Amino acid sequence: MSSRQRNLDIVWLALFLLAVWQGLSMLAGSDTLISPIGTMRHLAELLQTERFNADMLETLRAIAAAVPGAILLGVSCGVLLGLHHRSGDVTEPMLVTLYALPKVIFYPIVLLICGLGISARITFGIIHGVFPIILFVMNAIRNIRPVTLRSARAFHLSNAQTISTIVLPAALPGIMTGVRVGTSVTLLGVLIGEMFAAKHGLGFRLMTAIDSHDQASIVAIAVLFSAFALIINAALLALSRRINRDT
Repeated sequence: MSSRQRNLDIVWLALFLLAVWQGLSMLAGSDTLISPIGTMRHLAELLQTERFNADMLETLRAIAAAVPGAILLGVSCGVLLGLHHRSGDVTEPMLVTLYALPKVIFYPIVLLICGLGISARITFGIIHGVFPIILFVMNAIRNIRPVTLRSARAFHLSNAQTISTIVLPAALPGIMTGVRVGTSVTLLGVLIGEMFAAKHGLGFRLMTAIDSHDQASIVAIAVLFSAFALIINAALLALSRRINRDT
């Protein structure tokens, strides 16, 4: 599929979803489900308030710290476990179990350690995203052909040289897939952290809107956060496709 056709399909899908949204709004009534145009107007009004912009910047700060943290920790652990097969075999079932667990059970512990500040939301986001990244990276490295690693030993490359010149380039497509999945889950973790115990951020504003039954603000905040997620995911997807073409 060409890039032009792919972009056209995305546009048609977006238009279809907007049409469905508009139709549901007309059927249920604007008091039950605000229309797309009404949502954009309300979001524009929110963005003109200083307090909402401060909360948005607080969320972006948490995302800017949590996403690189999850990627760095996940890729590092995934590389180590992928190269050391015995350690990977032992830890993989535990990692899968931790990935499947609802992370909210860890949040009281995170709050006890980090308090109610932004560090708690960053940590909670990292906890969400690090496990899928480790699993994807570990399995990507395991799928590298053994002859490739034997060639590294034949050329007497050090561990650092083997990782930087052979392991990471060979496993890069799988690593990028893990980074995309982990980033999406990290964003969710940051939002959930703000919803449960925070006094700032979009998650806090979302909970405030839910408590006051302000459905216009609920939908507007959801659309704004979804836009952040789509932009980040689109950038990572474009990078992943470029890497796949080069490899």
